[in-house]
Amino acid sequence: MATDPTESFVRPWVAAGVLFYDHQGRVMMVVPTYKDYLDLPGGYVEHGETPLRGAVREVQEELGITPPIGRLLVTDWLPGPERDDQRFVFDGGVLDGRWSDRIVLEEAELAGYEFHDVASIESVTIPRLARRILQADHARREGTTLYLENGAVVSGTLTAR
Repeated sequence: MATDPTESFVRPWVAAGVLFYDHQGRVMMVVPTYKDYLDLPGGYVEHGETPLRGAVREVQEELGITPPIGRLLVTDWLPGPERDDQRFVFDGGVLDGRWSDRIVLEEAELAGYEFHDVASIESVTIPRLARRILQADHARREGTTLYLENGAVVSGTLTAR
């Protein structure tokens, strides 16, 4: 019996989030109703949707606003025991009053939002997300894009094992 060669291909769950800041340089973190930690605005990308389109849709659904979403800051590969995940973080820039004053939370998903200093981000969320946020903030300040594996920058040349 022939087997489908694509069965061994990775099919990661893809999610996209947005790094928004306030005028003091603090990062927006949302308070999900279904998680016990703070998260970035965003969520899973739907079939046929690009990560950027998914980020725009998720921000509109969760926060009720459609600010311009900028460039890719990081992509993070997360191997897992049940499935692999790929996470994209885009630059949302500074949310000024024209956007922040119009936020209407999707109450079924979010209980609120807060702004936190980047330096304290490790104390308000889970380690793998904190690493991703710290790297995304670095990429934004340096004007670069980073490839991460489980929140750590991969640099140099890898060779086959």
